[in-house]
Amino acid sequence: MNYGEIKKTDIANGIGVRVSLFVSGCRHHCKNCFNQATWDFKYGNEYTKETEKEILNALAPSYIKGLTLLGGEPFEAENQQELTALCKKVRQNVTDKDIWCYSGFTFEEITGNSRANCQFTKEFLSYIDVLVDGRFVEEEKDISLAFKGSANQRIIDVKRSLDEGR
Repeated sequence: MNYGEIKKTDIANGIGVRVSLFVSGCRHHCKNCFNQATWDFKYGNEYTKETEKEILNALAPSYIKGLTLLGGEPFEAENQQELTALCKKVRQNVTDKDIWCYSGFTFEEITGNSRANCQFTKEFLSYIDVLVDGRFVEEEKDISLAFKGSANQRIIDVKRSLDEGR
């Protein structure tokens, strides 16, 4: 897996000050995507054990609320194995942090029959607290919306949704 950037003090992609990992690779190709460079799976830097340590260290300060995963597309099958392992280590090592994830896939696509659902999906999803789902739709763009770019996108409490099966 490759990644485009790590932001260690991000205030735009979730509640509070966050560490954000922008993964590479996305097949959605949303019109006027803010991060088109990350569509390429080979864009940026290779994700390594050193990258993982850098992220875990960046999450350590008490003022950091949590980790945000975005991209690119975290739920592309090619990215899920590494992200699942990272989320598992976050849960084991910095237990007071939450995990947000932005995906162009809907929750229903992630949990249903789509390319987003692979052997790692169930475990990966179990570590995520908040999912901002749905493709960015230029015609529904609204800069007044908190934590999402277009009105079709949803902010989902993943644990509650999994418990309720919807």
